[in-house]
Amino acid sequence: MTHTSQLPTAPSTRAEELTRAAADFGHVVSTRPWGVLTPRTVRDVQDVIAFAGPRGRPVSARGGGYSLYGQGQADGGFVLDMGALNRVDCTPGERTLVAEAGALWRDVVRAALAEHLTPPVLTDHLGSSVGGVLSTGGIGTSSHHHGLVSDAVASLDVVTGTGELVTCSPDLHPGLFDAVLAGLGQCALIVRATLRLTPAPERVRRYRLYHQSPESFFADQHRLVRDRRFSHLDGQVRPALHHTWHYMIEAVVPHRTGHLPLDDDLLIGDLGHVRDTVEIEDVSYGAHLHRLDRAERILRVTGEWQRPHPWLTLLLPARTAPAFVAEVLADSAQNDLRTSGVVQLHPLLGGRLHTPLLRRPSGELLHVFSLMRTAPPANPSAVRRSVAANRAVYERARELGGVVHPVSALPMTCEDWRRHFGNTWDVLARAKDRHDPYRILTRGPGLWP
Repeated sequence: MTHTSQLPTAPSTRAEELTRAAADFGHVVSTRPWGVLTPRTVRDVQDVIAFAGPRGRPVSARGGGYSLYGQGQADGGFVLDMGALNRVDCTPGERTLVAEAGALWRDVVRAALAEHLTPPVLTDHLGSSVGGVLSTGGIGTSSHHHGLVSDAVASLDVVTGTGELVTCSPDLHPGLFDAVLAGLGQCALIVRATLRLTPAPERVRRYRLYHQSPESFFADQHRLVRDRRFSHLDGQVRPALHHTWHYMIEAVVPHRTGHLPLDDDLLIGDLGHVRDTVEIEDVSYGAHLHRLDRAERILRVTGEWQRPHPWLTLLLPARTAPAFVAEVLADSAQNDLRTSGVVQLHPLLGGRLHTPLLRRPSGELLHVFSLMRTAPPANPSAVRRSVAANRAVYERARELGGVVHPVSALPMTCEDWRRHFGNTWDVLARAKDRHDPYRILTRGPGLWP
């Protein structure tokens, strides 16, 4: 255990740094820390936490800053800007990669692709940090094959709420390992992760398949997630005329230059999309992983990237998803999604998700349903309405067996969290008592009184 009576360096209390640490990508919740520190070494992280614990000062780690509802903020405490802990080392012979918590996933991708390797699952946006994504589990378009981003973690180095540095894995301190992955930073802060890699394809073919009816869309998604003919599966619901919606499946299959050409009819000929609207594109695998970069640059230039993002992501059981999605999209409270939002909808197999703290609905076939709206700037009442709409959608989903993915802009009470974690709540609570007895780590989500 680490004992320290002073911080490794004086925290910054400059107004601009405190303001930055008091905000996040969501721009919905803002709580001001007492100070911001930029650890240069793991020992720095240990010393800050060991100092803060006995004094009751909350501590949160900030990576890419992409929290949506203040999850990475530390009201009156210390925010650790993890950006300097960003080293990435790939060991191609072992198909592993070691990344510090502040490294961004684009750094991980760059290092892995240089060795013709890739993480088996990646989230859509590569600007998030390694520590941040692993703390929430991480869902990607290849999760129907490989599970969560966190399911590819071989081991972790973490700093507990007492300042102790611990290496954990499925075989070494497995209880702590399971409490950290998708554990929302409650028991320890990740400082380093060892990830398993898989061979990366050279190129992929990307299909966009448009459906006239939600029935054919869901039928095709259910077929494709089970037969696994595509390596990546995504879906969107897009606004159409007369307050209707169009449904689109994006499906990706790898291929290699010089090998037998792909047979499009064999891959998509038995599906229910509208034949004359299909879009087919061949791109490098790296270009596919970076497919959102251009959209991000445009949104930054227009200023929309800096606006409030009261997003909500749910995991729904397949048996209730079609009717529930239609109900939500018909609700007048969701009209802003037609003009300033994106609706994502793609399938998962529950048996592929192995991280214990990632809560999911019962049943094998699931759907990820994301309402990704942008609220107008300088309009707090509009933001409040969006958050209230999120809460109403969440409560209805919960009645139907749905589960929130806890990266959302959603107010949650302690009782909500207890109900969310269900039969794993007591396991998490015991791990919290053992590894963060001062209860200083990552208070933003509000799990504890």
